[in-house]
Formats: sequence, C-alpha cells, structure tokens
Amino acid sequence: MASFLDARVHEGSWHLRVEDLDSARTAAGASDAILRTLETFGFEWDGPVLYQSARTEHYARAFEALEAQGLVFGCVCSRREIADSATTDGQRATVYPGTCRSGIRSGRAPRAWRLKVDGKTIEFVDRQLGGVRQDLRAVGDFILKRADGPWAYQLAVVVDDAATGVTDIVRGADLLECTAWQIYLYGCFGWRPPRYLHVPIVTHPSGEKLSKQTGARALDQGHPRKDLHLAARHLDLGLDPLADSNIHEFWSGALAAWEKRVRAAALDGRSGS
Repeated sequence: MASFLDARVHEGSWHLRVEDLDSARTAAGASDAILRTLETFGFEWDGPVLYQSARTEHYARAFEALEAQGLVFGCVCSRREIADSATTDGQRATVYPGTCRSGIRSGRAPRAWRLKVDGKTIEFVDRQLGGVRQDLRAVGDFILKRADGPWAYQLAVVVDDAATGVTDIVRGADLLECTAWQIYLYGCFGWRPPRYLHVPIVTHPSGEKLSKQTGARALDQGHPRKDLHLAARHLDLGLDPLADSNIHEFWSGALAAWEKRVRAAALDGRSGS
C-alpha cells in the first residue's frame, strides 16, 4: 500500500515483479493467486508483470561483469564452518570472515560465489528514517549464487530495478539491512541507486513479523475494505472507515492522506517528495 500510494502521488509508475527464482519454494499457481488478490484489493500496476525466473541470463551477465572486475570469489565453506569461524556484530547471527578470499583449498568445489566488499561505510537518506549509516564490514562478503541454487536476491533485485528504471523503493523496514549491500552493488555496476523509504512492518503482539510462517490469517477477499483500512491504520493515514463505501472511495481518501504526508515531510526538510 505504501509503495503504491507513493508512486501514484508522485505521478510515477508502479511496477509488479514476481520473485520466483527459487523454484523449489514456488508453489504452483501462487503467482496467479497474488495477481488476483491485488486486483481484488484495487491495486493497478503499470506495464507487464516481470517474472525473475525468465531473467536468469541477465543475472548471469551481471555476474560476469563483476567477475571481470575481480570482485567475485568461490567459497567452499559450509554454514557450520562459517558459524564456527565467523564474527558476530551484535544483531546478525554471524558475519562471513573472508575465509576463501585468497583462494580455496585444493580438491574442494565452491559451494557458493561471493562478492568482495571493502570496509567503506554506506550512507544514504531514508525518506522515513532520515540519515542511515551501514558498515559493510558488519555484513561481510555476501553470496551472489549458490552452486546448487538460484541467483541471490541481492543481485537479482538490483539488476531488475536498474533495468526497469526504478527511482524509488518503498518497502518494509525488515529489509533495511539489505540496503547497504544493494547500494554497494549499484556502485560496482556504475549505476545510480534509487531513493529508499522503509516503513514499519506489521507484527504479532510477540514482536514477530506478521507472515504465513508465523500463523497470520489470509486476507479476506470477500471484504477487501476491512483489510485495506487495517493497513491504512498501520501506516497512520488517519482514515475514517465510515467515510467510504467502496474500494474506489477508499483509494481516493488514502491518496489524499499520503499526499498530505509527503507535503508535510517536504516542509519539515525531509526528503519526502
């Protein structure tokens, strides 16, 4: 909802991408169900739907470009080996310590290919959080591809966002820690990174992220306005559930509320426009 409203208020386009690279975890019919749900709730996207499973050759070319710069190395470490030798940053469980940066032991095949990161600090302005600093040493050399798996999320989304011409990313705050990796990748390719806005995620009373893995109920597609208003309340849009009688009226009110927020952020000197 936040990303959709932000795109519409700025007279931009809102693109839909199905991240279906991991075929083993992609349930049959899931993407079609997602599209139907979005339509039921009044979301309208621009252009064709992008399926990552059809773009693997683009990720391969990006990987080769990173290899040509000497930024990629094979890693033979198992998760257990990494856990045994890794450092801890206080938040993430483990940080890869660079074991295979200088080469792998003879007779062992890479389990994954990683991107070398330097010790620079990534700084950016989040439109919700303000100035953010992230030390790449706190995340370590990250995986681009596993030998027995799909292309990594970090590489795929950066390649896709650049190809689509994405200028703004609005997403949940649980992805904030990925931002330094992604901005670093943009720099490796010589691309300009987008602007970011991270919004608070919905959680259970216990603090866990609301998701099907933690037992969250499905959306009520028979009564979309009910769940739309719950989402609007989480975003603190200040909408009155009795002020609209259909989805069209709901979205009109939500757009007006988001535009008011953007204008207030601009007056406060924050990067809200």
